[in-house]
Amino acid sequence: MKVRFQADADLNQVILLARVRREPLIDFQTATVAGLSGVDDPMILARAATDGRVLVTHDRRTMPRHFFAAFSGGEVSARLLVIPQSLGIAAAVDDLILIWVVTEAEEWLNRITILPP
Repeated sequence: MKVRFQADADLNQVILLARVRREPLIDFQTATVAGLSGVDDPMILARAATDGRVLVTHDRRTMPRHFFAAFSGGEVSARLLVIPQSLGIAAAVDDLILIWVVTEAEEWLNRITILPP
């Protein structure tokens, strides 16, 4: 099964727009569509896990901590991709498309990936 993504509310919207232009077939749900605006980080991560989506965020400071707390707490379906804000838009979109093309959803179970800046 193809990877499906969930945008955190802090994700740069330009990345989402550029991704649509480059590869509109990627299933990438916005935080607004998912009703995640104003929701706390653990709930956002849990919602993405329940929906079988990789949560994509810029939050390198707190989200990995919530991921590891969920993992140690017995959740078995958390998926997290952290894109540094210092990474350019084009590079971020290239990485998302590459992930979508070459990986399967099952490979992301209980996985956290932090892209290099």
